[in-house]
Amino acid sequence: MGANPEPADQRTIEQLKYRYLRTLDLKLWDEFADTLTEDVAASYGADLTFAGREAVVDFMRASLGPAIITVHQCHHPEITMDGDSATGRWYLDDKVIITEHRLLLTGAAFYDDEYRLCSDGRWRISRTGYVRSYEAVQSLDDTPTWRLTANRFAPAEVAE
Repeated sequence: MGANPEPADQRTIEQLKYRYLRTLDLKLWDEFADTLTEDVAASYGADLTFAGREAVVDFMRASLGPAIITVHQCHHPEITMDGDSATGRWYLDDKVIITEHRLLLTGAAFYDDEYRLCSDGRWRISRTGYVRSYEAVQSLDDTPTWRLTANRFAPAEVAE
């Protein structure tokens, strides 16, 4: 049976999850990969299940190009430590702007994660996934005043 985490242990796991989200949203693929164990298992819904770090990173890199802006926010962590492993449950709020199709996806889910203390002394995610509470898509054309006024991923010569 796991124990309640010490504050330092919990903070380390929280920072790992936050780094996972930040590097995903900023498309920092090498840093994103470093948050995952080599044998990570990931499931982001019934049709998005992956085995191994390379498969997860390759999918994210291919799917989240410059025309996709993501915002992932996790909060309310429930973390349980058990020696060199830990589990965590997080509340996810996310938004995805698909610029080329002028679509906005919003959603919420609960992440269930497992973490492992690796041989280099760093914690990494060994299993991650969520089940959606909801997901909604809307056309930004339905909101005539909606304009994207900044996009760090758009080519400099393209005005939004």
